[in-house]
Amino acid sequence: MIPIIKRDELATLIPHAGLMCLNDAVHEWNTQSALCSTQSHLRKDNPLYKNNKLSALHAIEYCAQAMAIHGGLLAREKGATLPPGYLAAVRNVELSYTWLDEIKQEMMIYVTQCMAQGGSLIYEFTMYFIDASENSKGEKIKVATGRATVIQMAEAG
Repeated sequence: MIPIIKRDELATLIPHAGLMCLNDAVHEWNTQSALCSTQSHLRKDNPLYKNNKLSALHAIEYCAQAMAIHGGLLAREKGATLPPGYLAAVRNVELSYTWLDEIKQEMMIYVTQCMAQGGSLIYEFTMYFIDASENSKGEKIKVATGRATVIQMAEAG
């Protein structure tokens, strides 16, 4: 799948810089959703690694950054920048793996905005990879799913 936005450009959409910008590309997006990809879970210089391992709990951060990318794209379309925000809650999180670094394929992150009211946003997220084994027929293997509430901070002024 060919990216429409690469890492350098998407890093301008979110407050995360350098190695902490975890997603590598955007493949498609619209007003309701975005599909991002990454291989940073395999990079040993990933700042989330601890004892040479990357916990699957960090899938939530990958997905939260994809939400921020989506919000940044929406804001940019209106000639604005995304206001700072924070992850207020996560619900219904299901993790299918213990360690992200054990998955050798590129990860895909799909986020869907379910609600946007004032500075409150609710997203559903799914992180998955495509099984490239001979017998899989390109099956999507879920790594993480859930729902997140994001609260945007009011701009100073």
